[in-house]
Amino acid sequence: MQRTAYRVLNDWTNMVVPLIARRSSKSRASLWSTRNYSVVPPPRDRTEKEMLDRILRVDHAGEYGANRIYAGQMAVLGRSRTGALIQEMWDQEKKHLAKFNEILAENRVRPTALLPLWNVAGYLLGASTAMLGKEAAMACTVAVEESISEHYNSQIRTLMEKDPDRYTELLKVIKEFRDDEMEHHDVGLEHDAESVPGYWLLKNAIQLGCKVAIFASERV
Repeated sequence: MQRTAYRVLNDWTNMVVPLIARRSSKSRASLWSTRNYSVVPPPRDRTEKEMLDRILRVDHAGEYGANRIYAGQMAVLGRSRTGALIQEMWDQEKKHLAKFNEILAENRVRPTALLPLWNVAGYLLGASTAMLGKEAAMACTVAVEESISEHYNSQIRTLMEKDPDRYTELLKVIKEFRDDEMEHHDVGLEHDAESVPGYWLLKNAIQLGCKVAIFASERV
């Protein structure tokens, strides 16, 4: 009887222990394969950290400025027929800004020191173009969203050239927001942006300001 008990115990050990070991191994593999970050990977060195900080800082500044522009437009046109359309685009920009606020906090990246300036400048740009009418407001939207989309595209190319697998989550965010900005750009064109007198002059002036803002926000 003792031999039988020993044989049963030995068979149980030979069957169960390897199974537990395999499950433990799978659990460890699963644990190691899980990302410990949501969007941005931990920088490998100082050079990568500086690059990622610049990207996050300027993207946050761009979304912040866009929010202030739409706030200015809504202050003037909020009760007009165009108000609902502007509000819809603004709501998307609010989501973009909230996401970058989250990413900056998670990665301990400081926002640009120029936020107070973009706060005032963005609002004044939105309000002043809206005062010229719906078409001028839409022209402002086209100019700004085109500039932001082009900058997002530049970042996408940079990250794809460096390591697309490493920056998968960050690329997803940037591509999604780029697509939203292009949608806003197209909405502006569909609502008579090009019909405003001096459209090309207005557009080029706004985009020059955007380029200056992008350059400064990356570095300050």
